[in-house]
Amino acid sequence: MKRFPLILFFTAAALSAQDGRFAAECRRRAEPVWRKTLEHPFLKALSDGTLPREKFRFYLEQDLLYLREFSRLLLELAAKAPRPDHARTLARHAGEAIAEEAALHGSILGLRGAASGELSFVMAPSSTAYVNHLKASAGRGPFLEGMAAVLPCYWIYLDAGKSLAAKGSPVEEYDRWIRQYAGAAYEKSVREALEVFNAAAEQAAPEVRARALEAFERSARYEWMFWEMAWRMEAWPPPVKTTEPPVLK
Repeated sequence: MKRFPLILFFTAAALSAQDGRFAAECRRRAEPVWRKTLEHPFLKALSDGTLPREKFRFYLEQDLLYLREFSRLLLELAAKAPRPDHARTLARHAGEAIAEEAALHGSILGLRGAASGELSFVMAPSSTAYVNHLKASAGRGPFLEGMAAVLPCYWIYLDAGKSLAAKGSPVEEYDRWIRQYAGAAYEKSVREALEVFNAAAEQAAPEVRARALEAFERSARYEWMFWEMAWRMEAWPPPVKTTEPPVLK
């Protein structure tokens, strides 16, 4: 396990050095929570095979709900993209890339058509808060702020996949998840998103870049909260029971 932080460092550093520019600044700002996220006990248990199945299932259910909203927000960002080629990239990610992740989740859960069918589970509190943050940033903010909000989801999963792939997992379903996010196709999507983000940042005003930094860091914090939510199998609190007042006669 002593190799884990070293592998993690080189994975993150390689992307930061190559893509550089504003993405690297955002990444440095989020470094404390980024490292804490990648050291989360959920991911460690996923790799060593001790993660309880019900927690993995809960995570997959929540991520399916999240991915649907994420896909819609990518389409909104595509419509706001200042460059046509970047709009096409984001629209493709919203369709093909997200569908592939949803298909993996659905196949493990035993669901058919998980990417487009009805889902019976309910979004947990932390996931709901994360999606609302994305909607506020991507739906109502400027393009760069929206990209900053969605970028940690792209990037941190690549870091997790690459780091865990060195060891894999003895559980077949867990190993499939790891390979999905460590693969070349997924890394290509992340690099494309970084390129869109960096290109937009070059044209953005200082105040917009400042808002983007805040949105990126907040999303990075929500990524930690998402794993914590799955680890604890977070649920909405039950309704408070009230005693009916006596009827006066």
